[in-house]
Amino acid sequence: MRRLLSVTSLTLSIALAAGLALASPAGAAPPEGPQTRADLKGTTISRSLFGMHVFNVEDDVWPTVPVGSLRLWDNETTWSVIEPLQNAFAWGKLDNAVANAEKNGMKDILYVLAGTPSWASDDPASGGAAGVLPGAAGMPRNLADWDDFVTQVATRYKGRISAYQVWNEANLTTFSTGSPAEMAELTKRAYDIIKSIDPSATVVAPSTGTRLGGPFKKFYPAYLQELKKRDWPVDVWAVHTYPHSLGTPADRAALARTYLDMLKQYGAPSRPIWDTENNFGLAGPGPQNPDQDITDGRAASWTAQTYLDALRLGISRVYWYAWGPENDLVGIQMYDGTPAATAFATLQDWIVGASYQGCRGARPVVCNFVKSGAPMKVVWTERGAKKFKTRGFTEVCSLNGTCTPISGKSIRVSAPVLLKK
Repeated sequence: MRRLLSVTSLTLSIALAAGLALASPAGAAPPEGPQTRADLKGTTISRSLFGMHVFNVEDDVWPTVPVGSLRLWDNETTWSVIEPLQNAFAWGKLDNAVANAEKNGMKDILYVLAGTPSWASDDPASGGAAGVLPGAAGMPRNLADWDDFVTQVATRYKGRISAYQVWNEANLTTFSTGSPAEMAELTKRAYDIIKSIDPSATVVAPSTGTRLGGPFKKFYPAYLQELKKRDWPVDVWAVHTYPHSLGTPADRAALARTYLDMLKQYGAPSRPIWDTENNFGLAGPGPQNPDQDITDGRAASWTAQTYLDALRLGISRVYWYAWGPENDLVGIQMYDGTPAATAFATLQDWIVGASYQGCRGARPVVCNFVKSGAPMKVVWTERGAKKFKTRGFTEVCSLNGTCTPISGKSIRVSAPVLLKK
């Protein structure tokens, strides 16, 4: 293990492994065109689809592959770090993270408003496991302290941080011991404050973990009902679709569909949907799901499938977790030269700037695009391999970035490949 995981990352692995039960408001323009899972068809693929977490971005680290959007989490930028004492602010890490992103041309920055300082927390005993700062999972005792923190951040980074997410995995007690009503109130207050200071900023709903069905079903419907009482004060919905440790992209997609169905069931208005954390192979839930190392062809294929499935599901961006040194938490490693990093860059080369024409089938899945006036297809199978007729196409490209002429009338497909005329 070449890097000590930040405390929040490590706690996530423990929470998952143990299975702990842990209409835009008036005047608010939606941040992206696509509004429902069907709306992505016919749209042009933006690089913002390809989001990323970057370990140590606050210390000048930056990926060697193109990144379309950045989420700041596990970068020592939580509220508990920034305001360790009331009205005593330590902005250094967040200043450095934003400046490093800007230096590298990144203008799409999502900052997570979360982590109550111990002096402000109504639950000082919360957190504390695996290094999570004591009290950080609690709610602010005095909502004026929350209001002040949100005001300070939105004012300081107006025009620089483009989006704010109210809390991380609010349905897991590792990260929040608040009630759905309390979380909805934090969301409403943050929305009103941010919009008053920086109307162009996007306010993202708290992320919810989905693979622990109990905490998801207990918390999230109640949260949606509370949010409805407050006139749905969010611009974007957010979900985390980590499957169980032995899970595949198909399992991840099933969790995403469960989340989408819940939004529909509870009458949530159409908003863009972001998957604000994703990877595979994380330990849990339970001892029957040990952590998995997913390497070589599977790492490349599953990385690409994650973003292709997002298009099929109507999810307009996915933030991969995470770029950085090899670690024992996640199953797919993402750093310079890994199969996942190569696939992440290659898929962007294929589809960014292309018009998405929809997908069909399962064995194989066929996604159609038009780029620079030329039709192309991305084809793969969710399991096994399958022959695919290549009529009309002359070249096949692999996720390692190489392309070869097509000989014969069909090819054998498993991992995603690009067919070009």
